[in-house]
Amino acid sequence: MSTADRLEIADLFARLANLLDECRHGDAGDVYHPDVVARSPRGEMHGLGEVIAFLEKSEVAGVRTQHVHGDVLVELGGDHAKATANQLVHFFRDGEPPHRSSGLRVTCAAARTPDGWRFREMTVALAWTQER
Repeated sequence: MSTADRLEIADLFARLANLLDECRHGDAGDVYHPDVVARSPRGEMHGLGEVIAFLEKSEVAGVRTQHVHGDVLVELGGDHAKATANQLVHFFRDGEPPHRSSGLRVTCAAARTPDGWRFREMTVALAWTQER
């Protein structure tokens, strides 16, 4: 596998953060496989439609987010890969400091598709939350 594959998979995390922070839930197919299975402390979703519905339902009026991924590791294996990252999420209102921050661990399986690499499975585990 090439360095380009590793970069494209790592790039999925940045693209995910951007679409979440910009509330572009309809663009979830740009990072998730149509048959994605996603697990979080708030439930389990099967398929892109359920993920989009979950994201739309999770939106809180007036509250914005900033997602930051780090420590991304990618393990390639043909047209499939495993990837992990640490994720920090800050919840805030425009012009105000965050009122809540969370640290999460994200574990993913990715698959190569005709449109590029996509997350096929994702598990998000909460490590901590701080309310301000």
